[in-house]
Amino acid sequence: MDAVESSKTHRLYLLLKERILSGALAPGERLPGEPSLAAAHGLSRVTVRRALDGLARDGLVTRLPGTGTFVSEPPGRPKVVADLANMFAHLVAMGRATKVKLLSFSYVVPPPAVAAQLHLAPGERTQASLRVRYYEDVPFSYLSTHVPERIGVTYSEADLANRPLLELLERSGVVAARAEQTISATLAGPESAAALGVELGSPLISLTRIVLDQEGRGVEHLSALYRPDQHAFHMELVRAGDGLDRHWRPTTGAPSPAANVNATGSAPAQRPKVRPGRKT
Repeated sequence: MDAVESSKTHRLYLLLKERILSGALAPGERLPGEPSLAAAHGLSRVTVRRALDGLARDGLVTRLPGTGTFVSEPPGRPKVVADLANMFAHLVAMGRATKVKLLSFSYVVPPPAVAAQLHLAPGERTQASLRVRYYEDVPFSYLSTHVPERIGVTYSEADLANRPLLELLERSGVVAARAEQTISATLAGPESAAALGVELGSPLISLTRIVLDQEGRGVEHLSALYRPDQHAFHMELVRAGDGLDRHWRPTTGAPSPAANVNATGSAPAQRPKVRPGRKT
């Protein structure tokens, strides 16, 4: 498939996927046939067929030879939901509700940006790891962490493969006091695409978090990528203040019963929830 045809296939795939996920195409609804889709979008039938095959591969449609292509029923498995307003209370719970595969474990001199955010001395090493977290055998997060070596030496590779990182940090005597967190979007590169089981260039949720102790020292740098179809942030807000100072404020109470698994959090200013997830 040349680059032009590949691009056309991907555009049609994304268009139909968006219509399915938005509800414009309902479960059980029959999609127009290949000739109709080809004519409507100015594409060849081969390009249309490849786009439909991609949707079928991702479980969004069911293709029945001689009958047509139908929108699949949404999976019954819930997404992972993380409470950003109360992150530390739920990180370990998320870790226990999911499972992790440890891809790498080593001690390295971190990139300059990571070293600066953790307030490390020049040349100071970190315990670096790559992990993939799964919920019901489906990968939903790709996690890259850096922990100062003085803390990292308190746990082993086997520990990290079986227990939440926050639990290991607390076991070492670390008190996580606050965090700075940024959430944005990015596209899957070769390594993250392979780890998360998505196509190269697929959209991902990107989260960066720096955890600090009571003295303001960095104890963990997390760079996490999440599949948007498996992970969601939820935030509950209340109105606060008086007069012109009225504003929305994140709640700090117990998580909503609607949350399936409370996962990664954020800085105090953020208060969403995310889908399946346990350790980060």
